[in-house]
Amino acid sequence: MPVDQKSWEAAVRHLYEDAYPYDATGPRRHEDWILDVLALMARVPDPRGWAGLDDAAQNPEREASPTYPFVAHPPEYIARRLQEIDRDSAENLLLALTDDRCTLSNLRRFTEGEDELRAMARTILARYGDGAGYHTNINMPGHVRGTLDFTSSSWAYNPLSVYSEDCGLIVVSDTEVGMFWNFADY
Repeated sequence: MPVDQKSWEAAVRHLYEDAYPYDATGPRRHEDWILDVLALMARVPDPRGWAGLDDAAQNPEREASPTYPFVAHPPEYIARRLQEIDRDSAENLLLALTDDRCTLSNLRRFTEGEDELRAMARTILARYGDGAGYHTNINMPGHVRGTLDFTSSSWAYNPLSVYSEDCGLIVVSDTEVGMFWNFADY
């Protein structure tokens, strides 16, 4: 399903406008896509010029650390903290990232029904094509390897930022790398 700029930007804006997000896409330039994730954390521009969301963009902390709120880690550190997940889990994760606590109960705050919200998540993922890979720092193991179980009450994550909670999804295609992240401090 091809996606246009207007639809993609509208889906990103609607789903994450009330979160504290970093939602952006950068070019895929390396076989080791973790290097592209590092560039994306440092705010490499979107290769298509599409608008994402970056609530920390104007934060004064960025002067000392261009990757803020992400901590500047070496590629090996980040790679060890990510796990690959399937497309269905990626879709659910996009919906869970709409607010704190990384849970699908976040969908209650929307006036739209679940089907319409899922269509928005599919619109976001469509940009990267059917062959994309999905990775997360969330640990909610499902019954099948590579899946997340959002019905589980116990979950963990591997933080990559200065915040007490950061949860996210990385989408990797042959040409682009997308990051959808939400931050919270408790």
